[in-house]
Amino acid sequence: MAKDKENPNYKVVAENRRARYDYAIEDDVECGIQLMGSEVKSLRTGQSNIAESYAAVEDGELWLVNSYIAPYDQAMFGHEDRRKRKLLVSRKELSNLWNATQRKGMTLVPLVLYFNHRGMAKIKIGLAKGKKAHDKRETEAKRDWNRQKQRLLKDHG
Repeated sequence: MAKDKENPNYKVVAENRRARYDYAIEDDVECGIQLMGSEVKSLRTGQSNIAESYAAVEDGELWLVNSYIAPYDQAMFGHEDRRKRKLLVSRKELSNLWNATQRKGMTLVPLVLYFNHRGMAKIKIGLAKGKKAHDKRETEAKRDWNRQKQRLLKDHG
């Protein structure tokens, strides 16, 4: 991560913070996104949201559904703000994702939308299993305990 911070092109645009709370992320995949020009311009200004979106394999292609990219005012040809966007992955990766979602009952959750070191828009998709309410409480309890532990160590250390 330190390498990414010094690179001027690397920029996180949108993050799905609830994903790690609501889901147990087992694996993640970096995907390219097929965007229109006005969408890229809008992303550069940081106006997007992937919190209530998800990814799905349909007709042998990977799609990002219900993600929001704000309309760009100066664009000659605008875009629809909540359209389905095609995600670009290798065939092998696509078949792995399809198998996981169909056979194992897992979900594809967008984790972070960013521009990589080359300035290309990318999205990190997490292969996840939904957490039950008791799992969420357990995660929260662990997080609280770790915070308390750090506080105690800071006060007495």
